[in-house]
Amino acid sequence: MHTQDMRRALHGALASICTMAILLAPQAVRAVPSVDRAAPPLVLATLAGSTFDLAQHREHVVLVNFWASWCAPCRDEMPLLQRYLDRHGGEGLELIGVSIDRRGDRRDVEQAMKPFSYPAALADGAKSNGFGAPRALPMTYVVDRAGVLRAVLVPGQGGLTEAALDAAILPLLGSAFTQTH
Repeated sequence: MHTQDMRRALHGALASICTMAILLAPQAVRAVPSVDRAAPPLVLATLAGSTFDLAQHREHVVLVNFWASWCAPCRDEMPLLQRYLDRHGGEGLELIGVSIDRRGDRRDVEQAMKPFSYPAALADGAKSNGFGAPRALPMTYVVDRAGVLRAVLVPGQGGLTEAALDAAILPLLGSAFTQTH
């Protein structure tokens, strides 16, 4: 087996383990948000101490990325998310990382976030989390400028790709942001 094949197999196995851990969690019985409907409320205290309220980010396309410090596929896609934000942030793209780690693991979350500039928060301390527990990890929700959930990105065995991000996000970006800001 080639190194690349072994890596894909390992990622698939880790993704399955992450998914099973989420599915077995008692809070995972919440309803899953629906695409093409209003995004659920999300109000979190970020690790930096500010408040992130999804409703206050209208006029932006927002990625809500659920992840965990112990989830290898989650950690693998974080640099791609950062590069994507760096490339498209000026067009009105925003990103919030929502860790499902427990409050007691805050240091692990802070350590994992050190290389990244986008805000992160612990789901465990949410004032409001209508997204509930993700059904798999990592999971990224795409919310349009009007606050409507437009896509749910759950990477396959190959991981999240720039092409998948482009397909979900680029149609939502465009000249409207640059013309008004």
